[in-house]
Amino acid sequence: MADLELFNSLTRRQEPFVPVHPGEARVYTCGPTVYNYPHIGNMRAYVFADVLGRTLTFKGYKLTHVINITDVGHLTDDADAGEDKMEKMAAEKAQSIWDIAKHYTEAYWADVKALNIRQPAHWSVATDYIEEMIDFAKTIADKHCYELESGLYFDVSTVEDYGRLARAVTEEGEGRIDAVEGKRNAADFAIWRKTPAGETRQMEWDSPWGKGAPGWHLECSVMGGKLLGFPFDIHTGGIDHREIHHPNEIAQNQAFCGCGGLSDAVNSGAKVWMHNNFLVERSGKMSKSSGEFLRLQLLIDKGYHPLAYRMMCLQAHYRSELEFSWDGLGAALTRLKRMVMQAERLKDAAAGEADHPKFAPLLEKFDAAISDDLNTAIALTALEDALAMKKVDAGVKRAVVERMDAVLGLGMMDLSRSDLRLRPKAATITEAEIEGALERRKAARAEKDFAASDALRDELAAKGVEVMDGDPLGWDWKL
Repeated sequence: MADLELFNSLTRRQEPFVPVHPGEARVYTCGPTVYNYPHIGNMRAYVFADVLGRTLTFKGYKLTHVINITDVGHLTDDADAGEDKMEKMAAEKAQSIWDIAKHYTEAYWADVKALNIRQPAHWSVATDYIEEMIDFAKTIADKHCYELESGLYFDVSTVEDYGRLARAVTEEGEGRIDAVEGKRNAADFAIWRKTPAGETRQMEWDSPWGKGAPGWHLECSVMGGKLLGFPFDIHTGGIDHREIHHPNEIAQNQAFCGCGGLSDAVNSGAKVWMHNNFLVERSGKMSKSSGEFLRLQLLIDKGYHPLAYRMMCLQAHYRSELEFSWDGLGAALTRLKRMVMQAERLKDAAAGEADHPKFAPLLEKFDAAISDDLNTAIALTALEDALAMKKVDAGVKRAVVERMDAVLGLGMMDLSRSDLRLRPKAATITEAEIEGALERRKAARAEKDFAASDALRDELAAKGVEVMDGDPLGWDWKL
């Protein structure tokens, strides 16, 4: 196997992966704030993290993966300003904040399952770690924090190289940070927020700095350190976390560990920091304030299998921007269907040995691609080439396909083409009506009444059904 190399956002270079603990890989992924449904841009981060975890398993490492659930402390502005997202949604919905958290956590988990994302070793829920957060804050408070009326603040000047991950705290960046009277530095951030006098929050706890709640940044430092130990191997998240949230996490980690500067990446709490780029959608429907925003269920309602979205993500490198369009999603679905058609022919074959000389070049191509900072776009072409290989033992081909797909996570051997034929919510015709029309069309063709046959085909097309003569599937939704 090729040596695995990953791009480290902290050093801004691609580096060989060398685990902290030989034979192990410990990974922390910033998870969702469960105040609303995740949009598909959010879910790109978890497809990326899943491929990373699958790759580490493929390379033989014992993987421990943690994904957190933020149910307190994340403010409406990621730059440490505004109301608590959870409290705000609970007030808008006139519901218990705990019910809000439960509902949206379960919705997120449903999307995780639909996208064939593997379960991590731990789902760490922020409110399960409040005592540990208070203890962590106590440990660093004397040397690195100061108290204001609104809470306990971290003094970023007390650690070396603050902001190196973001490369610089620019004036524009400083403008995005909450302006609080009394802060020593513009970039200082709250690690404990006091409940304002006269107010009561649904989520609040007693602390040495008054009744209140932890800051979002504190939560990830505490759960990462608690479950993986400092330093751990890899910390992942969306590129939006690279500018403020992760630099603040790193500062807390440095303070807690008594570490020096960030020229040695291990002092950050994780050896490697990895970030996926944005999913770009030009109509503005990526925003959760847009009404019918782009969540996975909307794609399903329109007749697109969720794994078409996973395919779409795999077709681009995780560090490149990915533009979403319905045409692009349709093309990804078509590509997935073509691959599933080829894989279906292997289902009756008992898996053989993947290490066969005929497949060696393709396996080498696949391994080289995935080892080159998770180049899934090239790895996909290796899988397609393996599926297209002719005059080879079906059992061997199946083993090769399963080995590659264990990394890409498309579930090729568990899918059928009919699984990918999802009924659009807006469809007015039932499958029974479609089958009836096809039977009438078949009879018309047998009688050489091609005018009636063509009319039935056009009638089905008008209702969003594509007739596929000579194809065993017979018909599909025309998206």
